[in-house]
Amino acid sequence: MDGTISLGIYDTNQRIVRVLHREARVDNFTIDADSLNTRWDGKNDAGEDLPAEKYHAGGYLVGRLKVERVGQAATIPADSEAPGKVRVKLMPNPLTNDANAIVDLSVGFDEDGSYLKTMDGLPLCTVSETQNLVRALITKNSEKSVDVWQDDGAVVEQFRVWNVDQMMAFDCGDFELK
Repeated sequence: MDGTISLGIYDTNQRIVRVLHREARVDNFTIDADSLNTRWDGKNDAGEDLPAEKYHAGGYLVGRLKVERVGQAATIPADSEAPGKVRVKLMPNPLTNDANAIVDLSVGFDEDGSYLKTMDGLPLCTVSETQNLVRALITKNSEKSVDVWQDDGAVVEQFRVWNVDQMMAFDCGDFELK
């Protein structure tokens, strides 16, 4: 298995309540003969205990994405401000026979920089460690790459992320927190 794993815990409304693993290497999991295992403490991202109910786990195997700094720009291009997401075709998961898996990607940012994420908020890949960002946008460059534009209020930078088609979704199923 090559790449990293991002794994989220979702409530019954399909909202992410915990990012359990973000860009984790395979050796961060317990490896069995036919599975990777991890543990969840029953808390949300804020460290609060969640109620006893059903939850769902799912995530993405993210292949070796290549992040390239394209350069600086005077502003973020006007035509890229609209949708805020791009649709990417994923690698088929051999366990689900889904050869047409698609994910809508967006770009997020926090105090640590910018990152590609799913539309429900699961971080997949760090784009830049630039701090104090005020906005970030994503555009599709090709079937295999996206462009990320980020602005820290002083400088607008463009990054290209290659091999976005080298991601695979996986479903860990439902479980009950007691």
